[in-house]
Amino acid sequence: MSTTQSDRLRALLEPLVAAKGLDLEEIELSKAGKRRMLRITVDSDEGVELDACAELSREVSDRLDESDAMGEDEYVLEVGSPGADRPLTEHRHYVRATGRLVKFQLAEDGELIARILGVDDEGLDLEVPGVKGRKATARRIAFTDIAKARVEIEFNRKDKKEEEA
Repeated sequence: MSTTQSDRLRALLEPLVAAKGLDLEEIELSKAGKRRMLRITVDSDEGVELDACAELSREVSDRLDESDAMGEDEYVLEVGSPGADRPLTEHRHYVRATGRLVKFQLAEDGELIARILGVDDEGLDLEVPGVKGRKATARRIAFTDIAKARVEIEFNRKDKKEEEA
């Protein structure tokens, strides 16, 4: 999608998404056979419910029909939330991942898997799990040291509600 069209769509849709208390994470326009596919990804600190995606999809569709942002060609609209394995790229992504295990690709130190304990403007406070019975260790990394980061899926971790009970 051209930057100009992406910017136009973002300017058109961001206020609509924000009014729902959501963040507009991504807009992707691609070809799907003879049609175009417009994927809009939204998120919030509390996550996104399926009903919220459906309601937002109807409103986005109406807004796009009222404007000329998509032109005259047919398109398929898909509104959803990011998957659990999406890359962490924004400060708010790291805040939302607090307490989660994350795989970091560091700019110079290779790979690191650690749990995010805290986030501030400069970087992250982490807990690096111990290996072979050793205690976990604390580590601090700056955002500038992170090349890539992605949440690791944990199947055996208790959620916060279970831990508080």
